[in-house]
Amino acid sequence: MATNDTTQGGSHGRPRLRVLESFGPPRETTNPHSVLLLDALRTSAHVDTFSWRRAVLGRYDVFHVHWPEVVVAKSTAVRRAAACVLLAVALVGFRLRRTAVVRTAHNVSPHERQDALTRAVLRLTDRWTTWWVRLNDATVTPAGVPATTIPLGDYGDWYGRPSTPPQAGRMLFFGLIRPYKDVPALLEVFRGVPDTAARLVVAGRPSSSEVEADLRAAAAGDDRVELQLGHVADADLAAAIGAAQLVTLPYREMHNSGAVLLALTLGRPVLVPANPVTDALAAEVGPWWLQRYDGDLTPDRLVEALAATSGEPPGPPDLSQRSWAHLADLYLGVFGRAVDRVHPRPTTG
Repeated sequence: MATNDTTQGGSHGRPRLRVLESFGPPRETTNPHSVLLLDALRTSAHVDTFSWRRAVLGRYDVFHVHWPEVVVAKSTAVRRAAACVLLAVALVGFRLRRTAVVRTAHNVSPHERQDALTRAVLRLTDRWTTWWVRLNDATVTPAGVPATTIPLGDYGDWYGRPSTPPQAGRMLFFGLIRPYKDVPALLEVFRGVPDTAARLVVAGRPSSSEVEADLRAAAAGDDRVELQLGHVADADLAAAIGAAQLVTLPYREMHNSGAVLLALTLGRPVLVPANPVTDALAAEVGPWWLQRYDGDLTPDRLVEALAATSGEPPGPPDLSQRSWAHLADLYLGVFGRAVDRVHPRPTTG
């Protein structure tokens, strides 16, 4: 069982840490979570974004890994193999230079199937991780390696605030549309909702042409469904969330979800499957804000969730433990303890 380290505080009393993040310079499509974390950490540490030159030749106290499979994800098998080799070289260098490797476990496992070389370098990354950060207490991390729970942060004012009230009966799914998120099944279930005034908007980029074909087939013939397939700009996404009465995220596997936090940040309730992670989040933010269902999603459950969220909320969702200043301090504390672990202080006696 991993150590559950709950010590709080940052890197007070030590020189500014040099940290290399595993994601590149922010672009329009960069996950806002990465940018918000980067900005928050830079208030108290020297933090660089990823490049192969920095990873192989740079000198850092900490390499902070988020999605190692993304680091080596390339468009061709040759480029992917080269990236795997480079990551392995970088990891050997980190080990020789005693650079702590801190891994944030966003997912239980990669969402896409990996080839043998990718799986090998991912295993190496896991084996040489100095300290794990899990986003909730339910995440299982490798035995014998310290682990600390630091939750996902809120989105602050990144997207602005909805300027119009939600439209009654309007439901929204948003985000990258991968098979495990079960969006075609959501469309099929929605067909059984008898309310002709109900609406369902699906906004996001399908992960493959097969997923897109399944979505279009499931939506065909129901003019209450609106598909907005493709990258959604921040302003358009904020407007879509603001117009929704209820955000529906019927993932088959709901472990950590930035989409849930975004909807809550913008003041919209969310329907999710019930499990220990979502039950704990409901207890944190308030059960009105996180509607949950057991088993398979049904038309009746969609109707019930719409009815439950039709009135005024009892108060805003409680996101007080998810401010980025607080989370950055927790991360810096983990970084400092990870550095101490690879540079043990001499004992006196």
